[in-house]
Parts: sequence; C-alpha cells; structure tokens
Amino acid sequence: MELTLTPMTEQELARLWEPLEVGYAEDLVAHRGMTPEAARERSAQQLREGLPAGAATEGVLLRVARVDDTEVGWIWVSLPGASDAAGPTRAWIQNIEVHPTHRGRGHARRMIQLIEAELAGLGVPELGLNVFGTNTVAIGLYRSLGFEVTAQQMAKRIDPTG
Repeated sequence: MELTLTPMTEQELARLWEPLEVGYAEDLVAHRGMTPEAARERSAQQLREGLPAGAATEGVLLRVARVDDTEVGWIWVSLPGASDAAGPTRAWIQNIEVHPTHRGRGHARRMIQLIEAELAGLGVPELGLNVFGTNTVAIGLYRSLGFEVTAQQMAKRIDPTG
C-alpha cells in the first residue's frame, strides 16, 4: 500500500473547491477575527486568484494522493516565478489536506516528501508554507520534516468596549 501523487483533474478540483473555500473561510473567522461574510469573500477571491485557470493553472502543482485506488487527500503547491528564465526559487504549499477518515497514517508526511522530490526534479531549491499558530499537529509535522520558522506574525484582539 504505497501512497502516490497524480495530477488533479478539473473534475476533482471542482469537487474540492467548495469545501476548500468554506474551510479557509472558517479558519479566517476563527484565527483572524473576520466576519463570516468577509471571510467567505476573501477565501473565494484568493482561490480565484491562485487558480485562475483551475487545474490547468500555469505555475501550480495540484496533486491527488491515493493509496491503491483510494483517494486519501491532496496537495496544492504554487511555483512563483515559474515563467521566469531562472525559474522559481521557492515553491509554496498553498494547501495540503488528508481526508478525515485517513488521518493519522503518515499520508501528509509522504505527500510532502513526494512533492519535494518532484520539486527537486524541477530544480526548485526551497519549499515554504504558512500555518496557523494554533495548528500544533501540523506545526509538529512540518518541524519533523525540517521546516523552520522564517517569519512570525502575532495578533491580539481588542475589546471594542474598552
């Protein structure tokens, strides 16, 4: 039972689009204090900007993770500067998701390892990501894979009543 990554089809992306949009909006509400309406609008806008041509967007790797014939998750990596003569210097994990019934089995780790190998083959020397500070499980995974903190944002909610 080996995990593999295959290019995502337009149909697969269409199926995942709404849950991704809703999930990111929920994170923006929970972690950035946005209203649900503003968060949903921002989430939709960022998806449209990040994937203007859907699964065929240039400079994007959309991969579905499968174990045998079972889809267990997916990963979206952007390659800023892919059209430049020098190529991208850093790829970004925009989203990685393991479906809930398949979590806790090392699939996210293997997905990242496989995408790293693909990026190495493309000559991309660095992989970055953003993670919400409260996502301690993901932070632990990323640290165990050699990711290091390169920037940090902090916020504090202010009570408008004083």
